[in-house]
Amino acid sequence: MKKDPHDVGKVEHFYRRVLHILELMIAAIAIVVLIISLGLEISRMITVSDYFDDVHTFLHNVLTIVVGLEFVRMLIDMTPANTLEVLIMATSRHIIMNHSNDWTLLIGIICIAILFAIRRFLIPKHQLTEDLVELE
Repeated sequence: MKKDPHDVGKVEHFYRRVLHILELMIAAIAIVVLIISLGLEISRMITVSDYFDDVHTFLHNVLTIVVGLEFVRMLIDMTPANTLEVLIMATSRHIIMNHSNDWTLLIGIICIAILFAIRRFLIPKHQLTEDLVELE
C-alpha cells in the first residue's frame, strides 16, 4: 500500500504545529518565572540593606534575567537575528561575570565580534528591520 505524499505533508505540518505550541507554552512558563525572579530581585533590593555591596551578585541576577528574556523572544519568534541576539547576550554576560583570565576575555570578545559580523554580513537586512519594526 502506497502512502499519499499529501498525508506525509499533513503529518509533518501537524508535528510542526504541535512543536510550535509547545515552544509557546515553554515561553509562557519562562516569562512567568522571569517575572517572579525580577520581583524577588526588586524586593531584595528594597529589603536587604547591604544589597548593593555585592555588585557581582546583582549583575549575575540581572543579566541572567535579561538573557532569559532574550531566550523567550527567540522561542516566540525563531529567526536567525533573534538567535544571534541570544548568543551575543549570553556571551556578553559570560564576559562580564567570568573574568578568570585574559585569554578567556579575549576569546569572548572575538566571539562577540564574529557574531556581530555574522549579523552584519550574513543576515538579510529586511530580517533585521522586521525585528526593529515589531518593537515599535
